[in-house]
Amino acid sequence: MCYNLVLKTQDSRLITMLLNKSEYLFKQAQQFIPGGVNSPARAFKSVGGIPVFFKKAKGSIITDEDGNQFIDYVGSWGPMILGHAFPAVVKAVQDASFNSTSFGAPTELEIKMAELVQQMVPNVERVRMVNSGTEACMSAIRVARGYTGKEKIIKFEGNYHGHADSFLIQAGSGALTLGKPSSPGVTKGTAKDTLNADYNDLDSVEKLLKKNKGKVAAIILEPVVGNMGCIPPLPGFLEGLRKLCDEHEAVLIFDEVMTGFRLARGGAQERFDVWADLVTFGKIIGGGLPVGAFGGKKEIMDVIAPVGPVYQAGTLSGNPLAMSAGLAQLSTLENHPEYYVELEEKSDYLAKGLQHVLNQHGIDYHMNREGSMISIFFTKDKVTGFKTANTTDQQFFRLFFHEMLKRGIYLPPSPFESWFLATTLTTAMLDKTLEAAEDALPIAKSLYKK
Repeated sequence: MCYNLVLKTQDSRLITMLLNKSEYLFKQAQQFIPGGVNSPARAFKSVGGIPVFFKKAKGSIITDEDGNQFIDYVGSWGPMILGHAFPAVVKAVQDASFNSTSFGAPTELEIKMAELVQQMVPNVERVRMVNSGTEACMSAIRVARGYTGKEKIIKFEGNYHGHADSFLIQAGSGALTLGKPSSPGVTKGTAKDTLNADYNDLDSVEKLLKKNKGKVAAIILEPVVGNMGCIPPLPGFLEGLRKLCDEHEAVLIFDEVMTGFRLARGGAQERFDVWADLVTFGKIIGGGLPVGAFGGKKEIMDVIAPVGPVYQAGTLSGNPLAMSAGLAQLSTLENHPEYYVELEEKSDYLAKGLQHVLNQHGIDYHMNREGSMISIFFTKDKVTGFKTANTTDQQFFRLFFHEMLKRGIYLPPSPFESWFLATTLTTAMLDKTLEAAEDALPIAKSLYKK
């Protein structure tokens, strides 16, 4: 179906344009919302064209406003590990809503959630619920500073920990996609307390620690990066960071907003057997609702008010709908360990199939996969960090993305974002994805202009 959009020209004439509904809605949205989107990652800036407006989803099939269906590899950027509209999650939200959508006061649900998180991630002795991954990471940094009495933090180029000021220095995700790794509005004072190291390079971290001896409160990182594409840690990297933090009395913070409960029951910590002092969560922990959490050692977490002097608060933290959805999803994962095996098998099947297709067509690429996170970089280089991620051919990715979209495959609309797989992906869906890639790659190659 097409929609009429009436526009007024400079000479006062009216013209009518025929648009599909996504185009129509995007034109409308730009009149009321900056850039027409509520998060830059949705803007299609790096791939061009019009963002797809979605109406509904079930399992791994997502449907746009025009009724077109796509196999989904975004999964709301990670939380839909059990697929969209997972029945237990939907029922939990419905049931909770009859009691109230919010109390702004303690509920038993919060205790159950905290207990389940501690059960699944044993080094989390205390946990506090917040409303987003950004808030979780921002709070973890404040706690680390309050606990150590130090001010500086070390982060890694291309890692993204939300849009708090401290993190928008050489950041990943939307900031990297838009070519704006540092944001106006971040003060020089904030910037000077944020030190940037190279991911997968222990020497760069050690140099910063020595140069700022006794001043570094914390090292924060995505243990498996998802925000400059999927980039796993090299052997010994996480272990080396754990040792350096111990030597320099700094708090090691794992940002597991993406990897938490996805790469394993206990997240990346369990998968790599390296345990942080503080961990941040989001995405999966809310079953798709806006939520975040941070937790860790009791002695560190107990500096937070009302027990300790470090202030952190949130009126809607522990919201009953979010807690109910998260409990339903985490309980399902806890009770069905075979889902992780299934995800591993499906991800391996897709990755090997894509490699076969890419090799057939002589495309320069490097593929990274860790569990159910995958990225294809169109480059000859092995991608292990920020600099090598930036060698990917963004023009070729744009062409590939749109050819896949035409064939009913919805990929993250950026070369710097991980694909996320769900348990609801069937072999038929994976095969359709491989067939789409088989068709899309030669067309993208023919359209490519150096």
